[in-house]
Amino acid sequence: MGQHVTDADFANQVLASDKLVLVDFWAEWCGPCKAMDPILEQVAGDLADKVNIVKLDVDSNPSTVTQYNVRAMPTLMIFKNGQPVDMKVGAGQSRVQLVKWLETHAA
Repeated sequence: MGQHVTDADFANQVLASDKLVLVDFWAEWCGPCKAMDPILEQVAGDLADKVNIVKLDVDSNPSTVTQYNVRAMPTLMIFKNGQPVDMKVGAGQSRVQLVKWLETHAA
């Protein structure tokens, strides 16, 4: 699901994007992260023209995780114009809630 980013290409794929970017900070061992995958996939389809959704594996990319102080998985962080503007921690969001959340920042 979604495009994967790393420490090496985070600046190009996320910070330099002209679209809103939702970064899913996840881990292979994280059950709630896997539970969010189908929801994020639906949202990516719903908002493909407004939002890029990317995944960052926290175990393989410690620099970005440290830079943005990510301490729990999943963490969903919205970036706009190269800056983090909002985040949610945990897997409690429905597709409808995520779409509404993203649309408030895409406007």
